Amino acid sequence: QVRLVESGGGVVQAGASLRLSCAASGRSFSSHTAAWFRQAPGKEREFVAGINWTGTKTSDSVKGRFTIFRDYVKNTVNLEMNSLKPEDTAAYYCAARGGSIGIPDGRSDYNLWGQGTQVTVSS
Repeated sequence: QVRLVESGGGVVQAGASLRLSCAASGRSFSSHTAAWFRQAPGKEREFVAGINWTGTKTSDSVKGRFTIFRDYVKNTVNLEMNSLKPEDTAAYYCAARGGSIGIPDGRSDYNLWGQGTQVTVSS
């Protein structure tokens, strides 16, 4: 069983950058489809970015600012976040599932979840 652990969250000012990392323990998840979701207080959990063997997918709200990529040596999936805005404030969750055709963006499409890491962007 793959266990996911996120790290890298924090409190930053608008315009700053952060890199989130999702480490998988238990086994390699390089063949899994992996994604980042976020959930702000009072809002639904939303898809941010995903990656698998077919490529990457990024939500319109972060396109051009966030990049998802894998580190196969460290067995991690990372989210590079640039030009952060106050509206990016949320708990960020790593998710994974078995390999898929395409990159699904629904919460119910993923069966493995990390515990989340908080990102707070001040104006």
